[in-house]
Amino acid sequence: MLTRGFLGEHGVDLTGFAEVLGSARSWRIIGHTLFMAVAGTAGAVLLGIPGAYILYRCRFPGQSVLRGISTIPFVLPTVVVGVAFRALFGPGGPLQFLGLDQTTAAVVLAMVFFNFSVVVRQVGALWQVLDPRTVDAARTLGASPLRAFTTVTLPALGPAIASSAGLVFLFCSTAYGIVRSLGAPGVGTVETEIHRQTHVFLDLRTAAVFSVLQFVFVLASVGLTQVVLKRTTTGLRLQQSHTHRPTRADVVPLGLTLATVVLLVAGPLVSLVVRSFRTAGEWSVTNYLLLATSSGTGYAGGATVLEALEHSVRIAVDATLITLVMAVPLAFLLTRPVRTVWGRRLQRGMDALIMLPIGVSAVTIGFGFVVSVQLAAPQLAYSGALVPLAQSVVALPMVVRTLVPVLGAISPRLREAAATLGASPLRVLATVDGPFLLRGLGLATGFAFAISLGEFGATSFLASPERQTLPVLIVQLLGRPGADNYGMAMAGSVLLAVITAAVLLICERLRPRALRDRAPEQTLGSSLATPSTQKVGAL
Repeated sequence: MLTRGFLGEHGVDLTGFAEVLGSARSWRIIGHTLFMAVAGTAGAVLLGIPGAYILYRCRFPGQSVLRGISTIPFVLPTVVVGVAFRALFGPGGPLQFLGLDQTTAAVVLAMVFFNFSVVVRQVGALWQVLDPRTVDAARTLGASPLRAFTTVTLPALGPAIASSAGLVFLFCSTAYGIVRSLGAPGVGTVETEIHRQTHVFLDLRTAAVFSVLQFVFVLASVGLTQVVLKRTTTGLRLQQSHTHRPTRADVVPLGLTLATVVLLVAGPLVSLVVRSFRTAGEWSVTNYLLLATSSGTGYAGGATVLEALEHSVRIAVDATLITLVMAVPLAFLLTRPVRTVWGRRLQRGMDALIMLPIGVSAVTIGFGFVVSVQLAAPQLAYSGALVPLAQSVVALPMVVRTLVPVLGAISPRLREAAATLGASPLRVLATVDGPFLLRGLGLATGFAFAISLGEFGATSFLASPERQTLPVLIVQLLGRPGADNYGMAMAGSVLLAVITAAVLLICERLRPRALRDRAPEQTLGSSLATPSTQKVGAL
């Protein structure tokens, strides 16, 4: 993909960049992309910091319920998030009167909805263990609560805030599923333009240039985050988890957090479920009955929603198997003790490459698969056979990050003791590493399956018309006229959300106890704070 952007028929050719960067429309697309990403990041941080304080620093009845609700958006497929906001602002929605359906404001709100838990979990995890005596000392010296917060607490939280903001910006700038399902308002984004140039104009060179620009944005974002982290990281006094009951001074953050969780987080999800059971203004299960139809009162032609779900499950199973075949050896290589300097550098480089698909948009991954095989095998590129491969690339970083802490917990002395007692390397692998691997394999399998099941960006480029996946079909239904298509999109989104949530709930139960309190975004957020990794992400 990168080569197609820089090379022409006769060697290096940068005319594609000149044409794209010389177009006023291209700059409007870039500006619109950055505006929505910055606005979504600012909203998530501004709402997430009070939420982190209330949900992790305070202690009150129902706190665990609020934590659970705030985490739900992060584990949902992006298409479901977009459809939930269509249910809230669209026809028949409770906030239809606001006129925000398919607008930029709706996209930004959906980005905040999706990333609120990222800020809450990362900032809250640090805030929970900060020593309160430093704030008490500032108050004793005459500082007001606001001044104590801005001069003591906020600087201490700087690394966590910078890390989570960097993650959120990456997620917002690559939120292809949310933007597409909300109608791609305005001039669209860099990702929607890549899809447009590829599928509408068949201009792969221009699409490649936009992919390169999107990759530059990612590198700039990570680099800026690293600079902020270096400037904000300080020595902290930490202790075991410290919480207190809310006081009168906590009324404002408590009210803001409750409003955010109830209105911004729970509101769209409840609207989605309610809308899926409403037909012509009456309660009905018609939308769910239509999921098995492909004509008549449903939509004309193509796979039904249930058939698309079957395709999604089968493709997700294939992608999961491919991911595990790649992830297990890579996790072993990343956790093996290395004594040489070059060996450690090789491990760090491999770690960075494995994390690369997280920072790069799934749209770029799907487009890269198309342009890398189109000349050699044009039919293969659009046959759908590449979908499991692309989904496995998207899932690989998360699965490796799931296995590495488990395998990294193995003491080298156990392997040395087994070898001293005469065990062969294969037997050491089976008897020492094997039990640890099994502890994390169930969790990794579930994550790979859930990520593949809800993946939309890469799949939208590679799925064949005969074997559409459920996320792709949901977006297509939203673009078709008719109340039945709209209702089927709502019902299909509920079905996809329930299955994904059930898989991830099972994953949580399979997770080793020592890792259960570490959210996926926390694990990957720590990678952002580690200069050797350079790439971050989440589901």
